[in-house]
Formats: sequence, structure tokens, C-alpha cells
Amino acid sequence: MTLLVVGASLAGLRAVESARRTGYRGRIVLVGAEEHVPYDRPPLSKAFLDPGHPGRVEPFHPEAVLRDELGVELLLGAPAEGLDTEAREVVVAGKAVRYDALVIATGATARRLPGARALRTAEDAVAVRAALDEGARTVVIGAGFIGSEVASAARKRGLPVTIVEAAPVPLVRAVGEVAGAELAGLHRAAGTELRLGAEVTGVAEGVRLFTGEVLPADLVVAGIGAAPATAWLEGSGLTLHERDRGVVCDATLAAGPPGVYAAGDVAHVPNPLFDGEPARQEHWTNAAEQGAAAARHALDPASARPREAVPYFWSDWYGHRIQFVGTPRADEVVSVAAGGVTLYRRGDRIVGALTVDPPREIMKYRRRVAARASWDEALAFAGAA
Repeated sequence: MTLLVVGASLAGLRAVESARRTGYRGRIVLVGAEEHVPYDRPPLSKAFLDPGHPGRVEPFHPEAVLRDELGVELLLGAPAEGLDTEAREVVVAGKAVRYDALVIATGATARRLPGARALRTAEDAVAVRAALDEGARTVVIGAGFIGSEVASAARKRGLPVTIVEAAPVPLVRAVGEVAGAELAGLHRAAGTELRLGAEVTGVAEGVRLFTGEVLPADLVVAGIGAAPATAWLEGSGLTLHERDRGVVCDATLAAGPPGVYAAGDVAHVPNPLFDGEPARQEHWTNAAEQGAAAARHALDPASARPREAVPYFWSDWYGHRIQFVGTPRADEVVSVAAGGVTLYRRGDRIVGALTVDPPREIMKYRRRVAARASWDEALAFAGAA
């Protein structure tokens, strides 16, 4: 039997580890588009950009551990090119690799803007760090997590930085308008210039805005989102989301054809905890948990059960830890003045929470979201009742 994992990502690595941990002793093949063995991406826009960081991208495991201890066959630097679900084959570098169970963990690729640097890969991070080391005047396009973390890294060095964002507040889709407006205050307090509701028309010898103004820049970083890496799945018969072409799965991560599962940034998955609302999460915890579950389910479909995971993500800006659990899609959002907490209500229960700085409080809210705790109880716990 062969377990084929396509994507040498965090989700792909956790799939491999989960298979071995649950007793699977058969063949495992791991396919990766990059030449690197799996490495951790979140630090690329956080600690890796700090002045005191050694500037090396460390893998989760050395190649020898993957090959010798986990017994993985590595096909790196060779992206998947096609999938035949009837023959149960994936084409890699022109050759067919057969599978009995398949985990799709190809993740997402950064949307790129001509003239700007993205920050998704190890090579991207090295280039951005080198520019900051040289004292670059920085303009970040997009006030999402990647862009905000780059701005934070620039300010740690005392460098001037401007964030240009088309929306009226940062992170409106990720955390909503109420929390987004409060997070804007972190940027301003740190000396980052915010240009909100601003449109970029080009990047050449600076960043040109719709108004005609040109912002001078030595380094331009585009944090404008990512798209699922699924071009190789077109025509395969898998259902791809009409908006972003991510893989549409059921709540067990099954992608339709027998033996095929998807995990991580690439997968749209309904969550019974939030009324079956489908979501594609681009966060570390989600990738790790789904990767492990996808392998278990692919190897033993009879044991697969719908997942009711509470999404969780974090970000570090200017010495502050921002954490979020649940979903921002809510009927009401309440900011609790004391404690840096924002709560999200749907119906009569809590469905999300955001905290700034209290490091341990967020997991208390995560447990409440998982337990479908009442809104009144959540408000009382936060001291807002």
C-alpha cells in the first residue's frame, strides 16, 4: 500500500508523522514543489526578520530523519502536474506515481505584484531580511498579517515604513471592523504610517497611488493574499471552489474520489461547530491538525468522523501578541474595554474571540467556543456583563 502526500508543507509533514504514529508501516511518498524539505513558514515574517536572528531557515526535520527514521521517499523540487483518480496516479516530473491513499497538501502561493516582493518562501524571506538589514525605506501593500509583521520588523530597526491598504481598516475579513479598527492603533502607536482606503496603481521607483502620489521606497512588500496551489488539479474531476479554486471537501476532509483527502491552506472544509459553514483557513494550527487527520482518514476511511475544530491563529506586532479563535462571521461584535478582548456572537452563543497580549486567556475562550457556551456566560467571563 502507498500513501502519497503531495505538498512538502506543514500539513504534508503532519500527514506523514500521523501515518507512522498510528502504526502504518507501508510506503510513503512525499512530493514537494520546492527543493527544501518541509520548514516552518510563520517565523519567516516574524522572528526571521529580527536583527538578532541568525538568518537561517531551519527545517522541521533533517532529510536523513525523513528518509531513515520516518521511511519517506522524497520527490522534491518536482511539483505535481496532474491527478488521475480512476488510475489512482499523480504525475510528478512527467512520471506517474501510483497511490492507494492520497493527501493533497499543496498549500497556497502568494499573489504577486510586479515590482514588489512577496513573502511566502524561504527565498522571499532572505531577500526581505537583506533589504531591511541595509536600512530600506519600506512600503507594505496590504495590512494583513504578513504585511503587518513586516512593518513591525522594519520598526524594530527604527526604519520608516508605510502600509497601504484598500480597505477602511486592517484585517477586516479576518477579524471584522471593530477589532480591525483597534489593531490599526497598534500600527500608529509604533510609528507606522497607515494609508487606509488607498489604491495602488503601480510599483516603479516607488509605490504609485490612485491619487497620483508616489511613496518613495527601497523595499516594497506585497501582502495581498494567497491562492490555493491547485492548477495541477484542473480537469481531475475534483470539485474546486468557484472563487479561489481550492479543493472542496466534506467535514472529514474527503475530496470526493475514493482515497483522496485534502488538508491545510488548499482545502475548503465545512465546520459543524459553525452551522456547517465552509472555510479555507491559512493558519499554522489548522494545517497541522488537518494534515494529521487527513492521513488517518485516508488510511482508514471507516473511522473518519467530521471535525469540529476551533480555528486558532496568532500574530506578533511591535511586541504585542494578537490571538484569535473561532470565526469572525457574527451577528454582533463587542469590544471589552478592560483587557484587550473582542468577542463575537452568533445567535445566543459565542463563536469567536480576539485578544491582544493576555497570553493565556485565549485558550479559555477557545474552550467556550468549542463547548458552544452562551453569550451571556462569555460576557460575564470577560467582565463585560
